Amino acid sequence: MNILIYGIGGIGGYFGGKLALTDHHITFIARGKQLKAIEENGLKVKSILGDFHCTPNLVTNDLTQAPSPDLVIMGVKSWQLAQAAKQIAPILSENSLVLPLQNGVDNPTKLMEYIDQKHVLSGFCNLISFIESPGVVCHFAFNPTLTFGELDNTNSKRIQEIDAVFKQAEIKSIIPKDIHRELWKKFLFITTISAIGGLCRVPIGELRESSYINNLMRGTAQEILTVAKAKQVDLRAKDIEQVFQTIDALDALSTASTQRDLMAGKPSELETFNGYIVKQAKEYGISVPVNEMIYQCLLPMERKARNEHLKK
Repeated sequence: MNILIYGIGGIGGYFGGKLALTDHHITFIARGKQLKAIEENGLKVKSILGDFHCTPNLVTNDLTQAPSPDLVIMGVKSWQLAQAAKQIAPILSENSLVLPLQNGVDNPTKLMEYIDQKHVLSGFCNLISFIESPGVVCHFAFNPTLTFGELDNTNSKRIQEIDAVFKQAEIKSIIPKDIHRELWKKFLFITTISAIGGLCRVPIGELRESSYINNLMRGTAQEILTVAKAKQVDLRAKDIEQVFQTIDALDALSTASTQRDLMAGKPSELETFNGYIVKQAKEYGISVPVNEMIYQCLLPMERKARNEHLKK
């Protein structure tokens, strides 16, 4: 199978690295110092499950050099996804499949701005990793899982074939009965803690100590549930309680990636999380005052970060 990993950051680097240890043809799309380092020395992955080193069949920043892929795994940030879809569209063949692993629940929609729906899968991963230095990815928490499926939840032959490849690469992959429910469950958790962490600029332990902030987080979660039900997604009240059990169990010094991006003045996934809820609520005539407050307070900072990124 020809597999293209678009973006060799924490997600693309880890899963792409695992796949590059198999006998499938693996192409990495990378840029800058990351590209140069992998060209010269391959990719090193430091992992709590055991370090490994791999060399892809091809690493490039030029998509025209890549063979037409059977599978594309998208490893960019959610706010970069639509542009990435536009770039890969010309190299897709009739049977190519594209799997987004970004945070958020509307990634297939972003892909379908430029790619026919027949090529698009849905998915996400549970993984904490980052680029430690050029050519080195560090996976430091959680046993990684990759959850994916067809948009209509059918357990198709092509889904089973991809699952077999993931298993061959020793990637723990899951095909759920309802990929949309599972996506929204993760979205519920991340959206509840990410932007509020960026607004308060302290770790989760300090957020938990404030009953006022806890109530804000619960308000965020309840509004997400209301929007999900309006969209006929099978999200449930018990999922909120499970989210807060997870929040209570987090290391007190934990911070979310979106929070870290906001605090560092980088473009973040604010639009993907609270921004998405605010926009969807308006479409359905739903009031979401907590998400609206968090979103509007952080939006000027987000716009500044995006403008600075475009200048680079």
